Amino acid sequence: MTPLEMLGVFAAGVGAGAMNAVVGSGTLVTFPVLLATGLPPVTATVSNALGLISGSVSGAIGYRRELAGQGRRVRRLGAGAALGGLCGATLLLALPAEAFETIVPTLVGLALLLVAFQPLIGRKVRSRRAKGHSSHRDGGWPLSAGLTLASVYGGYFAAAQGIIYISLMGLLIDEPLQRLNAVKNVLAAIVNTVAAAFFLFVADFDWTAVALIAAGSALGGQLGARTGRRLSPAVLRALIVTIGTAALVQLLR
Repeated sequence: MTPLEMLGVFAAGVGAGAMNAVVGSGTLVTFPVLLATGLPPVTATVSNALGLISGSVSGAIGYRRELAGQGRRVRRLGAGAALGGLCGATLLLALPAEAFETIVPTLVGLALLLVAFQPLIGRKVRSRRAKGHSSHRDGGWPLSAGLTLASVYGGYFAAAQGIIYISLMGLLIDEPLQRLNAVKNVLAAIVNTVAAAFFLFVADFDWTAVALIAAGSALGGQLGARTGRRLSPAVLRALIVTIGTAALVQLLR
């Protein structure tokens, strides 16, 4: 990896850590940059998963005030997240590389659609609550099942994983968005950690990429947590869609 490429990977880590703390989809920043350095898709994915752990933890710490009083919820939902993350990581390595190269462009495309239509999802959630639909305090079994399935996706390829979490929790839990975002950061950290721990024993990493993303995402997680409430969601969304589209084009070549 050249010095310029190393700088690019570090910068991508900072951006991904900040985005993950605020809205998610940081993988859409780091993944295309890792591909551009010449890493194979599966190696890029597992290196990215390990590198982003520090960013997920940093973002969760940054939102620690919003986590107050949510310990029971985090423990219950975290168990499903851990199981789903392990299943997703297993699928990544169990399926042939050709399957990954076919599936990932589809996942990236779906992730971009989720990012693009997030405002519509938000309006539907607000409309549902305005009409008097009640939400279970902890979302009940539908939320647990939904988040577990989303975590399978996260263990396989984490793009837009956080947005899926926020969408599900917003529909089924009556809590302010910032408190849900805090839970999202913890769940993402659990999935990344479980998946990466599994990969450590059975997959090949590019340790230079891991170190650069880890350092960058830890910094980015703190920056995102501090400034996330001031940033325009439209600007973040446009940036994610632009970079994600570039990743999709790269994957389809």
